[in-house]
Amino acid sequence: MIKVLAVENYRSLRDLVVPLDAITVVTGANGSGKSSLYRALRLLSECARGGAVAALAAEGGLPSTLWAGPDHPPRDGHPVQGTVRDRPIGLRLGFAADDFGYAVDLGQPQPSQSAFSLDPEIKVEAVWAGPFLRPGTLLAERNHGRIKVRDGDGAWAVLDHRLATFDSMIAELADPRNAPELLDMRERIRGWRFYDHLRTDAAAPARETRIGTRTPVLGHDGADLAAALQTIIEIGDHEALAEAVDRAFPGSRLGVDLDGGRLGVRLRQPGLLRPLAAAELSDGTLRYLLWAAALLTPRPPELFVCNEPETSLHPELIAPLAGLIATASKDTQVIVVSHSAQLVAALEGQGAATVELRKEGGRTVVAGQGILDGPPWHWPKR
Repeated sequence: MIKVLAVENYRSLRDLVVPLDAITVVTGANGSGKSSLYRALRLLSECARGGAVAALAAEGGLPSTLWAGPDHPPRDGHPVQGTVRDRPIGLRLGFAADDFGYAVDLGQPQPSQSAFSLDPEIKVEAVWAGPFLRPGTLLAERNHGRIKVRDGDGAWAVLDHRLATFDSMIAELADPRNAPELLDMRERIRGWRFYDHLRTDAAAPARETRIGTRTPVLGHDGADLAAALQTIIEIGDHEALAEAVDRAFPGSRLGVDLDGGRLGVRLRQPGLLRPLAAAELSDGTLRYLLWAAALLTPRPPELFVCNEPETSLHPELIAPLAGLIATASKDTQVIVVSHSAQLVAALEGQGAATVELRKEGGRTVVAGQGILDGPPWHWPKR
């Protein structure tokens, strides 16, 4: 389980170290940095796919995403003044689990005539054993162009490999013979699952009937909803699915129809003479079924992250949604980003840890977390 998420210099996240639990709900007022934390976690996951630089480019590049304030907060009563940077300019992301940790430092590129001269460079990467980065726990390190890994005897071996500045070592050098730790780290991070903005409008893909195959993981657009639900019914926890539907819509029964090779969602509700198709369901009902298909996956990831799952849900569906999240947390770690006080309270009732974010001087901080209160964290040095 991931215990710590650390972010430095990403938008308002000047220097944030967040403790994580089996269920962690991240909340706070609008503009407090919730979305930035979610994006930072997604950006971290892109390192394992070799897509971190492209993901930053989609956000406007490194200059647009870096912390825009001073290196040090102004003294009380004094206005913010210009600052001379006294540390390397870079965006740093990392996490620590019980058994492994990883951190990456993305910095300014070297001047060049390339058309891609604004792409950030990966300056430093580190993989370590256990929850804390120390010299004795370091397993692999990339510092600019030099890459070294520990061999089976614990001695350092320098890899004779020229890695591009935009390529992550965990994405490109993972090898079961020379770097099994990098391979393990890559596969674990690639397995993280993110969901946000599941469409429920009239033209949403989830409302259509489609040819389906076994679908243990719901697609990000929800187009394979019927196939995902049928997969849960056949090889997953069909009892948990039926219970989740009955808890949200008492007396209702969920089914999937096969019509000419095409699958379609059907919801039979008390008092109606026929079941309703997905095209007939309300936005809130359809969204709840999408979350049920995602959270009750027969192939749970190591980490499941959902962004504002309460969107368009009726208040009466918040408690059943919290129950769904609690059920999922038996097999996967869950992070929920939400501004709904009702969902936060419901998740706390399910044993979730709450991280409340707020702004101080333009930077995001964890409410109630003093200088010595946060979890221990050390960044690898350039």
